[in-house]
Amino acid sequence: MEVGRVGRVTCAAFLIACCLTVRTCSAVGENKGRNLRAGFYQYTCPQAEKIAADLTSAALGQDPTLAASLLRLFFHDCFVNGCDASILLDSTLSGEPIEKASLGNGKTMRGFELIDEIKVKLENECPEVVSCADITAYVTRDATVFSGLPYFKIPAGRRDGVISRAADVFHNLPNPAMTVDEMAAIFTRKGMTVDEMVTLTGAHSIGKVQCSVFEDRIYNYSETGSRDPKLQAAYASYLSAMCPPADAVPADLAAEGGDRLVYLDPSSPFRLDNSFYLRMREGKTLLQSDQNMADDPRTAELVGKMAAEPKMWMKKFTRALVRLSRVDVLTGNAGEIRKNCRAVNL
Repeated sequence: MEVGRVGRVTCAAFLIACCLTVRTCSAVGENKGRNLRAGFYQYTCPQAEKIAADLTSAALGQDPTLAASLLRLFFHDCFVNGCDASILLDSTLSGEPIEKASLGNGKTMRGFELIDEIKVKLENECPEVVSCADITAYVTRDATVFSGLPYFKIPAGRRDGVISRAADVFHNLPNPAMTVDEMAAIFTRKGMTVDEMVTLTGAHSIGKVQCSVFEDRIYNYSETGSRDPKLQAAYASYLSAMCPPADAVPADLAAEGGDRLVYLDPSSPFRLDNSFYLRMREGKTLLQSDQNMADDPRTAELVGKMAAEPKMWMKKFTRALVRLSRVDVLTGNAGEIRKNCRAVNL
């Protein structure tokens, strides 16, 4: 879910300390999602969720790695300008560089074609009724269920945004080098709790990461020229084999750009489960930000609970995902219902 290698966050220090102390502090400000409801299209487009689910299931059946990409796409959309499908836009009327053009998104984002396919079918079924923002929420729920979690209802009624700016991306998304304080600042600004932050990190039980994102932990941790001592030794050796140093990259890999992808949780790469928290505690995690959560005493207890109670984590994850889906949404007469998810209406 993270973006880039560096990030900058500003927030009141007292607020962060308070939230981390109680771990599950209340949301700050309005979440603006109270007008959403399950079954929103019951009368206006009753087949909407089924159409989205059927096409998502077919796509994931062909490529199960897409599930992680859909969760990441949703997170990156919601945390930048709210869950308004602004990340789907190829251009806006302002002509500014769009969210897709940000280095934090760029060529690593996937899932756009699936959303396009669903939108085309829904426009044929119910023209100008179902928003791209709701389609994105539906496919995220369906990807979560496909990956092993129980079915849950996702509220709808979002409308689509007309603004998408690359400049908004970096300061709104966590990155892999962040401390717990820095990540908590971002979640707090979005009206979410530290408990939810740790819970949603379980999404890292599926998906892959480029070697370049974490290779400093293997070869030059904190500019020491050695590996991160928190990495479990056998796991560090595995990572060294998967991500050789720049001067030892095989010719065939170098020809492809030299940046191999590594599973975040190789023990169950396509299944959302709490095994990732066990790996966090064992020093078998790729991202420094995840290791920071396991080490920081203010979040380590939460990591331990997630690791020990799989059913509890499943319930908390789906609830946190629903909470995420309500972040800064547009409802009522705000925004629009796009005819094409890649372009604002003219």
